[in-house]
Amino acid sequence: MSKRANPEINAGSMADIAFLLLIFFLVTTSMNTDSGIMRTLPPFDEAEQDEIKMKKRNILFVSINNNDKILLNLNEYVEVTEIKDRAKKFILNMAGDPTLPEIDIKTIEGLGNIRVSKATISLQNTNATSYDIYVKVQNELTRAYNEIRNEYANKYYGKQFANLDEEEVKTIRTAVPLRISEAPPKL
Repeated sequence: MSKRANPEINAGSMADIAFLLLIFFLVTTSMNTDSGIMRTLPPFDEAEQDEIKMKKRNILFVSINNNDKILLNLNEYVEVTEIKDRAKKFILNMAGDPTLPEIDIKTIEGLGNIRVSKATISLQNTNATSYDIYVKVQNELTRAYNEIRNEYANKYYGKQFANLDEEEVKTIRTAVPLRISEAPPKL
């Protein structure tokens, strides 16, 4: 009796197939990229690093607690949908309310004498705050500034803020500076 040798399987083409499958999955798989909140920080100035004292009336405190509840000025709970309008009212202080931010009259080239608010919004959250509510609050605060800038752009240039040229954008940003301060999260 003769024994026949078992034929070997040609594995050369299997390596090619595995390689093609790897390439296929790399090409067709989408990679999620995390994106953050775009903020331009002011330039570092050592001269300004001395203790900066701000009047309490110039600061709108926005706190988000462990239960994702939003607290304004440490005494009033609000919904996310209310934040934009409340922030705009605070920043603009059109009635000259002594409990709202101070307003300076500044001469800005291209605009003339403009009311410039000293308002700063201080945002603080806890470590247990959900990312979703944090981003929603950030968006509403940014939306408040964007709407004010849009109003100024329409008033002084007759067009939307997004359609302004670089110099006009700089002028509007001088008139409506974005001041959002983020305090470290509470434990």
